[in-house]
Amino acid sequence: MINKATPLAVLTTTLLLLAAVVLPATANARTTTASRQSPQLVVEAMSPDVPREPATEVSVSGSFTNTGTEALTGLRIRMRYSSQPFARRADMQAYQNGELPQPTAWRAQSYLQPPSLAPSAKAPWQFDFTPQQLGITRFGVYPVAIEVLDPLGQQLAIQRTFVSYLPKDVKVPRTRLAMVLPIIDQPRRADDRTFLSDGLSASLTAGKRLGNLLKIAQDTASAKGLTWLVEPALLDDVRALSRAHTVETKGKTENRPANAAAATWLGALRTALAKPPVVATPYGDPDVTALAHNGVDTIVSTGISAARIIAKETLGRDVVTEVNWPVNGLLDYDGLDLLATGGVRSVLLSEPSLPPTTPTAPTTPTTTPPATTPGTTPDATATLQSVDGPVTAMVADTALSEILGAETSTPGAALLNRQRFIAETAMISSEPVTTARTVIAVPPRRWDPDPAYVTDLAKTAAALPWLAPTTLGAVKPGKGVPTPRADLTYTDQDRRKELGKPYMTSVKRVGARADLTAAVTTDQDIDVFDLALLRLASSAWRARDEAATPYVKRVASAVDERTGKISITGTEQSQIRTLAGKNGEVPITVHNGLGQDVDANEVTVRLKVTSDQPGMLQIENYEAQNESITIRGGQNRTIRVPMTAMTTSGGQITVAVQLTTEDGRKYGKPVELTVRTTGYTGIALVIVGAALLVMLAAVVLRVLRRRGSRRTSAATVPPRRAGAPAGTES
Repeated sequence: MINKATPLAVLTTTLLLLAAVVLPATANARTTTASRQSPQLVVEAMSPDVPREPATEVSVSGSFTNTGTEALTGLRIRMRYSSQPFARRADMQAYQNGELPQPTAWRAQSYLQPPSLAPSAKAPWQFDFTPQQLGITRFGVYPVAIEVLDPLGQQLAIQRTFVSYLPKDVKVPRTRLAMVLPIIDQPRRADDRTFLSDGLSASLTAGKRLGNLLKIAQDTASAKGLTWLVEPALLDDVRALSRAHTVETKGKTENRPANAAAATWLGALRTALAKPPVVATPYGDPDVTALAHNGVDTIVSTGISAARIIAKETLGRDVVTEVNWPVNGLLDYDGLDLLATGGVRSVLLSEPSLPPTTPTAPTTPTTTPPATTPGTTPDATATLQSVDGPVTAMVADTALSEILGAETSTPGAALLNRQRFIAETAMISSEPVTTARTVIAVPPRRWDPDPAYVTDLAKTAAALPWLAPTTLGAVKPGKGVPTPRADLTYTDQDRRKELGKPYMTSVKRVGARADLTAAVTTDQDIDVFDLALLRLASSAWRARDEAATPYVKRVASAVDERTGKISITGTEQSQIRTLAGKNGEVPITVHNGLGQDVDANEVTVRLKVTSDQPGMLQIENYEAQNESITIRGGQNRTIRVPMTAMTTSGGQITVAVQLTTEDGRKYGKPVELTVRTTGYTGIALVIVGAALLVMLAAVVLRVLRRRGSRRTSAATVPPRRAGAPAGTES
């Protein structure tokens, strides 16, 4: 019975929807000492969630605390309710916000008068009642309020909530509910090597944000109807943290050992997400609409491909990348087209992005009735047309999403929000519709949840008799009449919230330089700076340009450093190359200073050599002019460039040497080489030829003279006697 000295009774069925509103002494000036205090009224328990019988006893209990500095006396706690259910969800919201007058048939139940309360003292209260006692007879959601009144009957505090009732003999169609839980952070590294913050390590611990998300994943591993949405750059950052790494803070760079907590977190997440459905955002969670509006088109498809690769490497399983959740669930057709061409076939949107419209009533008895009527909840799905064909839009329910991501640190907030969830879903299922519907709940992108609250909500959803938990992958457009919705809505205010144009210009500038390094590097699935650029384009930097600037500078520095390692050596202006003769070759060496024995460090370039005075020195065809040359990391390649002096006067001529990509774009800065031509090459050849003739004549003359001398010596020697020994005379 409801006379158990306690207000707040209502609440019997499911959905104690409440937005716990505590009103410290209202705007009307109060004259008593008690009314000037700030009492705290908390609803701490309510059961059962859904009464099914008229005689089922519902118990609501809580506490009242004197948060003032003086004792409180003469207070009363009252429970008020209505036996008339809400007709629309909008009325529930208005009631909870205190924006509606008291419901019709508003009744007051017994009062509880607590003893005098000293400052900081707490008094318990409890109300027991049955649906029958409150006059609740049919499926629906009913208002209940608990008030604290001062001796003059003025309200000091109030908690508004709901009771959901479903008679046992009433069968209702089950509403499909998909709950999407994101694990998204902000980029922690600029390039792939260096962290610019220590925040990630702290966030992974138990009780912190990422630690809490892991706890939810572990506690709900077997729960139905949950889909996880992960951001691969976060997984990649944690993996990098679990190895030896560097951290740059305040201009100083430190080498750090592998972080054991990071390895533990990643391993535990991998286990927890082994079976539930997992969707991955593009790598870095890029601001898709900002990229589309600033002409950075190709990076989105790169992010989708990278997400597939990185997520599989870190989680050890395939993930879904064909579903995208744009920032705040808002998207225009530019962003939609960009996603569709990257392979996205479904987008998760918010209600403001694709609002429902009031359906037109049928004009003839044979006309198919609309799927929804004004004030009812539409199905979550719709179809959008992109340049790459139809894309399914899945629209999240605003109220359910707010409840899922609600702040629960205030005493009693978790319970009241849980009860509100029960009430909202009961109201949806009680609406008069002609087709089965799906609703979707998704909390804020970078939420900081209470694991116990979210886990309890998931279990509650699975137990409610009017819900059928489902995964996001099972959400399909209904076969009935499509929900009438307005076109994609993206306002000027939405556009102003994107990554700003000045910031995007700096990202584009770095991206153009990084693209050159990719153009000369051996083909890979992910180019060297693709991931860094995706991190720079992250939605986490919205309204945080200052925080992102060090990341842009660090990536720009890394790009320049890599570009400078592929260079032309031995071309200082102090070095002068001499062209001997009219035609000659000048050696030019290209050095690849990237690491050795790594395929990713192999580069392919071309060499462009031009004379600043082609009338005096002409560059002939050479290797690497029309064909590319490949150089492995840590190696050199020397190109011999033929040159022809076009004058006999001699002199010094400057030659510009420029590395280019295969498609002719300049790579790095040009260098200059000074070539000295001697001139008079024809006369030099005559002189050399004449000298050779003189030398040849001298050699011939000497040979002839030797032969003549030998003949003369032979004629003057006497003949030898027969039989005499050699060397004796006869």
